[in-house]
Amino acid sequence: MSDTATLTVSDRLMDILAEQAIVDRSEISPSSTLEDLGIDSVALVEVIFSIEETFDIAVPFNANEAESGEFDISSVGGMIKAVEDLISSRND
Repeated sequence: MSDTATLTVSDRLMDILAEQAIVDRSEISPSSTLEDLGIDSVALVEVIFSIEETFDIAVPFNANEAESGEFDISSVGGMIKAVEDLISSRND
């Protein structure tokens, strides 16, 4: 793996998802869903915590309303965009 300073948001998020899903990172694509990866609601909470810690952001996520929240978890690509947007708004 590369130095974390040189990894993109996409790379780092896919690493988090691969670790939680216990799958090889090569099995994850932007079109993958959490269901495809076998990530259940408990693992999703761990993913959210890891995202917040890794990127130093606060993710607007309510586990009780996961599908209807502000943070897009419909696909890996949606999550990447949501993290990039949160990082961008933090830097504004």
